[in-house]
Amino acid sequence: MPEVDFVTLVHKSTKRDYVQRVTEVDKAVVAEKAIKFGHDYWDGDRLSGYGGYRYDGRWREVADAMAAHYGLKSGDRILDVGAGKGFLLHDFMQAVPGIDVRGLDISSYAVENAKPEVRERLEVGNASKLPYPDKSFDFVVSVNTLHNLYIQDLFAAIREIERVSKNGRSHITVEAYRNEREKVNLMYWQLTCRAFHTPQEWEWIFKTCGYRGDWGFIYFE
Repeated sequence: MPEVDFVTLVHKSTKRDYVQRVTEVDKAVVAEKAIKFGHDYWDGDRLSGYGGYRYDGRWREVADAMAAHYGLKSGDRILDVGAGKGFLLHDFMQAVPGIDVRGLDISSYAVENAKPEVRERLEVGNASKLPYPDKSFDFVVSVNTLHNLYIQDLFAAIREIERVSKNGRSHITVEAYRNEREKVNLMYWQLTCRAFHTPQEWEWIFKTCGYRGDWGFIYFE
């Protein structure tokens, strides 16, 4: 169960004005829109979400790194929990031709507006109750999703990822903070986060849930 970082380079490629999100809008009103995970969150104004979540190929380096690290090959089955518009899954298909990808997301808007090449491989669902048999995936990934769950659903989702993955082959990336500055930046920037934890707290949660996979953290420095 080691910490393995795959996402920091992608995370740092985006510039963020933390203070803007608490001075230019009513943060509570914006967050109420964001947690619906509809148009406002994905393709609305930057202050209410991504500001237009469009494919630009940035997830290819993550797919390449994960494929190499976990030895993914043609015929393997991959599940992305919190797949959004399917950009990472699309890039897995490019990185490992012949791989079988599936994705699940709470947002019907994201699934309906997913990248065409993967849209039929996505479904709407809740991470806390995955609609798949035990050990049905060779690799399960969840990036920037589980911190959006309340604690009871968070624990359930981690256990579900463990259940559907083979031999604990999985990777979870979540938001975390190591000091007061990172905590404040996270609270300023976030719109949908429910779980605010340090790396040590996250590791305790993973262990308590019986999770055997890997994890990584992103920080708002």
